[in-house]
Amino acid sequence: MDLEKETEQQEAIEKKTETDGIETAVEKKVLVNTKKTLRFQDREIILLGTAHVSKESCEQVAEAIAEENPDCIAIELDEERLASMKNPNSWKNLDIVKVLKENKGFVLLANLVLSSFQKRLGANVGVKPGDEMRAALEEAEKKGIATVMVDRPIQITLKRAWATNSFWGKMKLLSALIASAFETETISAEEIEKLKNSNEMDAMMNELAEYLPSVKKVLIDERDEYLAKKIWTSKGEKILAVLGAGHLPGVERQLEKLSKGETNSDTSAISEIPAAGIGGKIAGYIFPALIVCLIVAGFFTGGAISSLEMLLRWLLWNGSLAALGTLLALGHPLAILVGFFGAPIATLNPVLGVGLFTGLTQAWIRKPKVEDMETLQEDLSSIKKIYKNRILRVLLVFILSSVGGVIGNFIAVPALFTSLIN
Repeated sequence: MDLEKETEQQEAIEKKTETDGIETAVEKKVLVNTKKTLRFQDREIILLGTAHVSKESCEQVAEAIAEENPDCIAIELDEERLASMKNPNSWKNLDIVKVLKENKGFVLLANLVLSSFQKRLGANVGVKPGDEMRAALEEAEKKGIATVMVDRPIQITLKRAWATNSFWGKMKLLSALIASAFETETISAEEIEKLKNSNEMDAMMNELAEYLPSVKKVLIDERDEYLAKKIWTSKGEKILAVLGAGHLPGVERQLEKLSKGETNSDTSAISEIPAAGIGGKIAGYIFPALIVCLIVAGFFTGGAISSLEMLLRWLLWNGSLAALGTLLALGHPLAILVGFFGAPIATLNPVLGVGLFTGLTQAWIRKPKVEDMETLQEDLSSIKKIYKNRILRVLLVFILSSVGGVIGNFIAVPALFTSLIN
């Protein structure tokens, strides 16, 4: 019996050893699949791909730093996000009035939605968004290794994504962001790890490119270029770059171009908010000019009464839909009135937007409280909480009234033209 027991125990030990060996091999294979070493004459650049809410990625970052002992660690962060990471309560100083006046309403909403979505993903696997970047910073500090932040500022990325889109593109982008805010599907740790697989990432990028090609260009292609150029100009003969796995193929391509002299390391062209060209500036005045011309034409063809009717029709379409948008956001009655009367003024002055009027009115009457700041990201996951949170309500008023005013103009112009020819 003792011999049989010893045999069984030995078999169990061998089986466990074999299993551990297979698991270790799989773990190493995963690390290899997300780690790419590039050599350029006397320099070595190691790209380490991560999933931003992955516990395994945190471990892989520490292992790679210990194994490679680089001269410099390039991290997919910008200085602003680094500051936020070091001081997580800095967002409590948010001034919503200043945000609206600087026309950053969409940028703030997009930032909040993306942060909230990543936070929910991380909650499923017990990590916080960006923990692998935090691990890189901590390991670098322990070992006295220099670090450099190589990502483009998130504000610039989001503003470029907004500025390069058409009106309908902006609406699709908004709908995608809002839909992700209410996404309740649970994603497992295994599914998150799959995000580091090139096939999974390729499928996601292709889907994004089909739905919003201009956004994919800004969020992925431009950032691949920016990251590569910042990594290339980092100091040191051996650089370890910690990046989201989706960026690895694009960054590698850009680094190869830099090494061959096919491009330079200047990032200024993709670091600025694109100014509206002459065509864009003219387009901003097309609607007000067209509306004025139609109303004036109505005066010459049908007299003052006809012109006045056309004017009232435009005011009703434009103002009513802006007011309706404010109402859908459950804006204060005064904000709804401001939306109705402010929309025509905003149309005639493209520099202004009706959302600025309604949003400021809502913020003035329903001043945000400290608790609204404290629950900002959590409240994005529930429609009821969004309407309860005063900051999110202001953003909702700002966006829905703006959309309503634009739609009102799109309807009003053909309606005025029909009145004119009849």
